[in-house]
Amino acid sequence: MTYPRRIVCLTEETTETLYLLGEGERVVGVSGYTVRPPEARKKPRVSAFLHARYEKIEALEPDLILAFSDLQAEITNELVKRGHDVFTFNQRSVDEILRMIRMLAGIVGVQEKGEALAARLQRGLNHIRTQAAAFPRRPRVYFEEWDDPLISGIRWVEELVEIAGGEPVFPERRNASLAKDRIVTSDAVIAAAPDVILGSWCGKPLRPERIAARAGWDAIPAVRNGYIYEVKSALILQPGPAALTDGVAEVHAHLRRVAMPA
Repeated sequence: MTYPRRIVCLTEETTETLYLLGEGERVVGVSGYTVRPPEARKKPRVSAFLHARYEKIEALEPDLILAFSDLQAEITNELVKRGHDVFTFNQRSVDEILRMIRMLAGIVGVQEKGEALAARLQRGLNHIRTQAAAFPRRPRVYFEEWDDPLISGIRWVEELVEIAGGEPVFPERRNASLAKDRIVTSDAVIAAAPDVILGSWCGKPLRPERIAARAGWDAIPAVRNGYIYEVKSALILQPGPAALTDGVAEVHAHLRRVAMPA
């Protein structure tokens, strides 16, 4: 059987996964937002998240193009019309991220490597969950994905907050895949009274001072105590290995600071 040898990745998480599988040489084109692993940034950049340079993709002669979610449907439809093989993942939870890794490994013919990588990532999550179990209390967490309007965390982010030892304040919104369905009001956040505010403003720097200055937010325990922390987008908002390693570890470190102050 012949497996794909020239792969274009329209989002970072599949690029990172292929490199972790030891198959980075198959990647011939990447998203412009790719930062992990650093060596992948040397590959031709062929797309943003919602736009692609079709001629540049075709010049790379890919035998597989990997995409993410319905948000890239316009790009993938055009690529299919142009005769390319396209596979679109749609992982939204921790379990689905691990499944994506196994599936991608199977697609490129290295299933055993995929099982090993997924198992290693699962062990890492279990280790953090065990450490978090030692917290004397689980801090209440508001994760802010965007600041105007206020958008709470997507499913895998909220799950990682729980693994790291926190209690999300808007658990009922996590399953909404569209950002518009995770919009919350300022009053709702105040009423939820989170102990910690974590944020990742989807590609722009989080400004803790702006959060603290919002009307009425001085009543929130997280603001009163200065527990407002940024988690970089590349570590937590990509549904791939980085979120399950560096992302959850950073969340855990912040929550430990709150739950177990020196």
